[in-house]
Amino acid sequence: MRGQVGKCKFMNEDLKIKQLIVPIINSLGYDLVRIQICDEKTKTVQIMVERLDEADLTVEDCSIISKEISVILDINDPISGNYLLEVSSPGIDRPLLRLKDFEKYVGFHARVDMNIMFEGRKKFRGKLTGIEGVNIRIRVKEETYVLPFDEIQKAKLLLTQELLNAATQN
Repeated sequence: MRGQVGKCKFMNEDLKIKQLIVPIINSLGYDLVRIQICDEKTKTVQIMVERLDEADLTVEDCSIISKEISVILDINDPISGNYLLEVSSPGIDRPLLRLKDFEKYVGFHARVDMNIMFEGRKKFRGKLTGIEGVNIRIRVKEETYVLPFDEIQKAKLLLTQELLNAATQN
């Protein structure tokens, strides 16, 4: 799954950056969710992470990760020019980028935009009901769709009371 929003590029496929930072992030107890580079007035490299223990990500966590990966990125210089490094959590209404994200959030509402027309539509808003191999299931009103994961342009959880309740229980 790849995409672009405005002047930001999703860089999940960028092996150079991923190979440099994933071992460090994992060794610190975190998991990489997404790398995104925004090239507006100032180039910004956004690293989205979550804790492996599924606890809430804190400002201190982001600071630790930022310090550790800054050194590696400065030494190896995989990004041309000057840039700002931002480390953040996916947030409550997080993007769904990996198959395991769709599986983890079964029962919650999401918006899924497809790269291709699928059964007469490209946009789906509904409740995630599971995964089947490399496909995701989403129930829209009274119909369930099985969407090919590789054709998803972008997806994110929708901010609902159920999602808020689940977030405050953790």
